[in-house]
Amino acid sequence: MSHRKFSAPRHGSLGFTPKKRCRRIRGKCKAFPWDKRSLPPHLTAFMGYKAGMTHIVREVDRPGSKVHKREVVEPVTIMECPPMVIVGMVGYAPTAKGLRTFKTVWAEHLTEEFKRRFYKDWCKSKKRAFLKSSKKWLCEAGLAQIKRDLKKIKKYCTVVRAIAHTQMRLMKHRQKKSHIMEIQVNGGTISQKVDWIRQHFEKQISVSNVFSQDEMIDVIGVTKGKGFKGVTSRWHTKKLPRKTHKGLRKVACIGAWHPARVARSVARAGQKGYFHRTELNKKIYRIGMGLQAQLEVAKAEASKDDKDRNAVPKPKGNASTEFDLTAKGITPMGGFPHYGEVRNDYVMIKGCCMGPKKRVITLRKTLIPQIKTRSKEKIVLKFIDTSSKFGHGRFQTRAEKQATMVSLSKYSFMNFVILGSSEKVSRTRESRLIIVIPYNKIMLEIVFSYYTISTDWVHFVSELRKLVICMTDCAVLSRRDPNLGTSQ
Repeated sequence: MSHRKFSAPRHGSLGFTPKKRCRRIRGKCKAFPWDKRSLPPHLTAFMGYKAGMTHIVREVDRPGSKVHKREVVEPVTIMECPPMVIVGMVGYAPTAKGLRTFKTVWAEHLTEEFKRRFYKDWCKSKKRAFLKSSKKWLCEAGLAQIKRDLKKIKKYCTVVRAIAHTQMRLMKHRQKKSHIMEIQVNGGTISQKVDWIRQHFEKQISVSNVFSQDEMIDVIGVTKGKGFKGVTSRWHTKKLPRKTHKGLRKVACIGAWHPARVARSVARAGQKGYFHRTELNKKIYRIGMGLQAQLEVAKAEASKDDKDRNAVPKPKGNASTEFDLTAKGITPMGGFPHYGEVRNDYVMIKGCCMGPKKRVITLRKTLIPQIKTRSKEKIVLKFIDTSSKFGHGRFQTRAEKQATMVSLSKYSFMNFVILGSSEKVSRTRESRLIIVIPYNKIMLEIVFSYYTISTDWVHFVSELRKLVICMTDCAVLSRRDPNLGTSQ
């Protein structure tokens, strides 16, 4: 009879079974925070799109910690969160089986990107969705029906949720269908919640109206899909010894003879990734304004000053800090890989986040309020890295790169150069000449190639010497072609 010599805990958690692909790509809020009527009505969730990751430098303010009053480098995730539009409301009434939908009220004007979500083929469809709900706002009988529905929601419902959708046209994505979700409204009485949603029909809600800096939130989304994987990759079981027959990355025993079936607790190969997951208590490090919002603020500030009314307003960088005053945006040089440029409002959260680039992520107010001192720490950023993410970036902005590296575009005509001589030089296609120029206290190496020049060499070299002497002194450092000589 077989047995094992040592006991060990099982590999992998059964709390996430069955491990199969999620039916939806949007993170679903299966619960919302507890309602506090002492607060004014407000939304409890928002949707954004994962752009990428970078790192920040900040000073830790945590007494008793080893890194107290020291600078630390931490990874952060950037999520682009364009304003959402409220287009309807849903009232939920309590029943013996729990909450059930009671009444739904839609706004009068619904955008095309919202309607596209209800069609598989928008071009071939008749586009007649929501015609009845829109016509209610055009006649007296329809308006009376809407008022009756709102009164019934105030009378019978205990939970009110707003129907909101994202604005895909504000982002440079190929997708045109907006993402829609029900967001619970907390705070105030039921009548105040209904009136608040009714006032915000067809209006935009920015992410700064829902969350604030230093707040703890929950992140809900679908992870990256990995496809069909083996048992070792999927459940992280231990590899078998080298001399094992017919494979190492397997489970040696998948169960007893009887019962004559494989139990659900046994690790097996199958789907990995594209699972619905929720991460609790992610801290918001910053909520930044988009380019359009910055322009509006700059125009408002310019209008206050009489002297600057005619000046063209320039937006301040949304990645600047009190310690790094460089006017730079949150988008790194060259854009985020596989995403591009972040033009709208963004949320910076600590650490990583599930899903690939461009994946829609649901942000929700935390279900478990944190009372620890660590969670209430005030975050003061000193530096936000905006260097290129396509490699080991050296520069934070284009201006910094231009100031450090001299552009060689103005030297493109120097295809045939020898300094210190005004004689003709034999043209060799593979010859190179390196010149060192002390420019702005920086030794610059410029490599010139010898071909494509067909002109008077005496005139060319004399004009070149005048140009270089005007800049500064220069000297020939080396020649890669030792056979290069002058021709009489």
